[in-house]
Amino acid sequence: MLGSTHGSLSTDPRSARAVACGERPAPTVHGAADLDVSGRPLYAPVPDLDRFFHPETMAVIGASDAEGKPNTGITRQLMAWAERVGARLLPVNPGRETVFGLPCHGSVAQLPQPLDLAVLLVADPLPVVEQLAEAKAKFAVAFASGFAETGAAGAAAQQRLAEAVTRSGLRLLGPNTNLNAFERFRDDLEGPAIALITQSGHQGRPVFALQELGIRLSHWAPTGNESDLEAADFISYFAEQAEVGAIAAYVEGLKDGRSFMLAADRAARNKVPIVAIKVGRTETGARTAASHTGKLTGSDAVTDAAFKQFGVIRVNGLDELQDTAQLLARAKPPSAEGVVVYSISGGTGAHFSDLASAAGLPLPVLSEHKQSELHQWIPEYLNVANPVDNGGHPVGDWRGRKIIDAILADPAVGVLVCPITGPFPPMSDKLAQDLVDAAERTDKLVCVVWGSPVGTEAAYRSTLLGSSKVVTFRTFGNCVTAIKAYLDHHRFVADYRSPFADAPRTLSPSVRKARPLLCHGQQLSEHAAKQLLRAYGIRVPREQLVNSAAGAVRAAGLVGYPIVMKASGAQLSHKTELGLVQVGLTSASQVRDAYRELTDIARFGNIELDGILVCQMVEQGVEMVVGVSHDPLFGPTVTVGLGGVLVEVLRDTAVRVPPFGAEEAHAMLRELRGYPLLDGVRGQPPADTDALVDVVLRLERMAMELDDSLAELDINPLMVLPRGQGAVALDALAVCR
Repeated sequence: MLGSTHGSLSTDPRSARAVACGERPAPTVHGAADLDVSGRPLYAPVPDLDRFFHPETMAVIGASDAEGKPNTGITRQLMAWAERVGARLLPVNPGRETVFGLPCHGSVAQLPQPLDLAVLLVADPLPVVEQLAEAKAKFAVAFASGFAETGAAGAAAQQRLAEAVTRSGLRLLGPNTNLNAFERFRDDLEGPAIALITQSGHQGRPVFALQELGIRLSHWAPTGNESDLEAADFISYFAEQAEVGAIAAYVEGLKDGRSFMLAADRAARNKVPIVAIKVGRTETGARTAASHTGKLTGSDAVTDAAFKQFGVIRVNGLDELQDTAQLLARAKPPSAEGVVVYSISGGTGAHFSDLASAAGLPLPVLSEHKQSELHQWIPEYLNVANPVDNGGHPVGDWRGRKIIDAILADPAVGVLVCPITGPFPPMSDKLAQDLVDAAERTDKLVCVVWGSPVGTEAAYRSTLLGSSKVVTFRTFGNCVTAIKAYLDHHRFVADYRSPFADAPRTLSPSVRKARPLLCHGQQLSEHAAKQLLRAYGIRVPREQLVNSAAGAVRAAGLVGYPIVMKASGAQLSHKTELGLVQVGLTSASQVRDAYRELTDIARFGNIELDGILVCQMVEQGVEMVVGVSHDPLFGPTVTVGLGGVLVEVLRDTAVRVPPFGAEEAHAMLRELRGYPLLDGVRGQPPADTDALVDVVLRLERMAMELDDSLAELDINPLMVLPRGQGAVALDALAVCR
């Protein structure tokens, strides 16, 4: 949240493949080059999760074969999974000699060999974790609930468990997790796979069910309460696996924002898309998420910004998660961005094109030459410019395939979408087969929307779903969402450069000037806050702090009329509302009168001042707000938006999490609804956006270097002058940590 003056606003780069099987990665020892100026890591090691997903030895603590016991069904499932992955399963239960015919051990200490994985079917995993530490186990899974998701007492128990895990050297999944990691995945499917991460197992079921439609899944990580292993660990690992084409995630709360950013950065560098649902857009969603997983959901605006910075594709529904992840996993990078809509109905084509255009998909008008070619097979009276309407009949014979091939041959076309709103055999059957056959002979993306609510038709179940090339959807909206994500992702990764590569490693000289100005736990006066800005090279108006009417008159002469006079005090926030600002003063008499009025108001209101500011009056420009705050999950953040009173009325802001560069700062400005004001409207000159970006980057550096001392800083307004004239911070508020 920005300062209250103006209201509230809201790796170690080693690959997991390089780590020998069965060996834990050496702990990363961070030197100065591995940390940014705020002491936060710039790299994260990839956990060696091979031994989790493919263990050689696996113990089940609390194993049972007694009928009617919950542990019996779990033990049976784990035995089947161990057989599939080639692991030796070792039951542990002091009350049984055998479990399903296997020798049962009385304790962890009695196990005959080291463990890769231990599954804890016990109510209190803490004592077992301590035993596993002595046995040098690599991984453990704790199913038990009753931890942070239940409240303060549970959170304390989870903290004790986490501390024991840290001491043990093993890695723990859970607690409050489930059996999803040990599901039976189809092994008869080919092509790139989806790796799934969920904090609620049931929410992953729709994605897991994609296998029934021919979509391959390779892994499922149910992270639960994340007392140790978290979503970021699995993202880092999955991003290094050659078989993974996309990562699908259902996230209720992030354990650590920085860890997530480092993992998402690794995925972006490896060009592996992440498609995610993140709960917590609303107050209700955030409250529910906290009660379920016991985590902070953090500021959703900050989470959304971090997703954008690292190319994470955020979707809203499980159906969107399914459809977008499957397209991104299977489709090759586009050879062109043009989308052509092809249908047997003019109404269908117009409807889909309208939705696609509104979403920002590029629908190029086909060239006259291409239209002439298509009119060889499509009647002249039908539109073939895009969308392409064939009128229906040509798809029933040899002409249908000719039309599809001709569209795909156009170098401006990268995506062909054919919405089939309902089955109309044999016409729809022939159309589906032609699309599948054409898709086999092209590297371009072919998408079909099968609109029938029945979904049992052979053209859908066999022809379309039987194709590994055609991506089939059931709704127009999901198709549009997925194609946009596909084009956005490949555009993003093509130009991606890790912001951590350029993050500052050493402190700037500004720190030595800034730190003496900061007072622990206190709010700075406007004068002191502006001194802080000056330390970082941010321009402020000509001004002087005075303590007498005569001094004010002398200062006005030096500053130059017209002037602004403002009260300055350490706890003074809403100066205008209190009548403590006077503008447009043009004479010595006005200055003397203003000084008396301002000091009288402060005296009668028991407001302590450090003086009266006599300031240069800056009028021409665009008022912006730029600020620094601290997010509990992501750390320092930088916000920019329309300033003055508009910040409270419109709340038109964009936020980013450091580190980021000038390109990202420009992207922040383009996100603003009020961005046209900076371009110049109604005869106004364009604003100096380069100067505005420079201020944003200087504040970013300040946020990183002073994160341990600066809670928030608010420049409002920052007057952005006409192009080439810079930007001036007219008012500032700073609160120290």
